[in-house]
Amino acid sequence: MKKLVAAMAIGAVFTGAAFAHEDVKNQAVKARMELMGKVKDATGTLGGMAKGEMAFDEVKATAAKDALVEHAAAIPAAFEARETDPKSTALPAIWENWNDFVLKAGAMEKAAGELDTSAQEWLGAGMGSLGGSCAGCHKIYRVKK
Repeated sequence: MKKLVAAMAIGAVFTGAAFAHEDVKNQAVKARMELMGKVKDATGTLGGMAKGEMAFDEVKATAAKDALVEHAAAIPAAFEARETDPKSTALPAIWENWNDFVLKAGAMEKAAGELDTSAQEWLGAGMGSLGGSCAGCHKIYRVKK
């Protein structure tokens, strides 16, 4: 039950995350937002399967996991330059606490890599750790919407 609640929490975090790319002038910020949108999509697929909102499909789950690992690895490079835009939800704390931010991105990559996508119950069991890594970063480094 705890794991199902954690999976539902992940869905809530990403459901509330509106990635408004319209009117974004800074292309680096737009690219970051698109990257985070891909993270959202992959996590949404995994969370949907873990919660039973969509049929479990091992091939799709593994593809989403692999995509999430790849996108998580790209986060530090996407945020390395201190780029801004009025539509950005990235807080200055990212660059003020760069080493912590990079560690948190690494924690998400590790949690995603450790997901067992061989069965729905195993996927659900790992989603709490993934959700914790996402929430831990969003609480500190993202504008609350």
